[in-house]
Amino acid sequence: MENVEMGVRRFGRVNWLGLKTLALREILRFATVWTQTLLAPLVTAGLFLLIFSIAIGPSRGDVMGVPFITFLAPGIMMMTVIQNAFANTSSSIVISKVQGNIVDTLMPPLSPLELVLGYLAGAVARGVVVALAILVALAIFLGIFPVHPLWALTFVVFGGALLGAIGMVAGIFANKFDQMAAITNFIVTPLAFLSGTFYSVEALPTGLNTFTHFNPVFYLIDGARFGVIGTSDSAPELGLAVVSGTTVIVVLIAWAMIKTGYRLKN
Repeated sequence: MENVEMGVRRFGRVNWLGLKTLALREILRFATVWTQTLLAPLVTAGLFLLIFSIAIGPSRGDVMGVPFITFLAPGIMMMTVIQNAFANTSSSIVISKVQGNIVDTLMPPLSPLELVLGYLAGAVARGVVVALAILVALAIFLGIFPVHPLWALTFVVFGGALLGAIGMVAGIFANKFDQMAAITNFIVTPLAFLSGTFYSVEALPTGLNTFTHFNPVFYLIDGARFGVIGTSDSAPELGLAVVSGTTVIVVLIAWAMIKTGYRLKN
């Protein structure tokens, strides 16, 4: 019978069982309470669209050649995706730290990269499910169908991965729920709202326009808009390059924090 050395890591060797188990745990975390994690975001997105349709829609006119609500819908979808992806990883890590059971995740023979990928799997899965639910609702109630579905899916996946990685970094950094709330309120929410979700950045003054183009969430919103309705403020290829590059950087930061045990092993 072949002997297996537990904990040994070689180049190219992956603990597939452990990675699958962690990913499945993260997926089951949000699937078990689906009314909070899946149904609630769908209702919130619907309320956003309803309120803007009643308050602004009739008088706003077309934006970038499409009705305002049609322009708004993909941005609301992506904003919901990134908020849920961020919440999935950040809440998982912070709750484990506060309850003192983060050791149960760190002790198994999983490498830092496998831990990162396992957490990100849950964030991406939650983001994709939320996006699909909203797209079905848009098709039923507004008659909006994705013009470039592969582009839309690509940006949804990268949105889940990027904000999931940011959620990991935030969750590792925060030791209390109020610290996590501060990161959400003062970093994540402004990035989401100041990203062209509710307006075309071409209408902004030069200074704000330039600032917005340094916000990676802008490219997620813009890319999703291109995938769903076929119009955008920037080229989707540029957006994909910015988003993928930013995702790699944040993933590496999360990997380094786990590898060194920063705020995890003390």
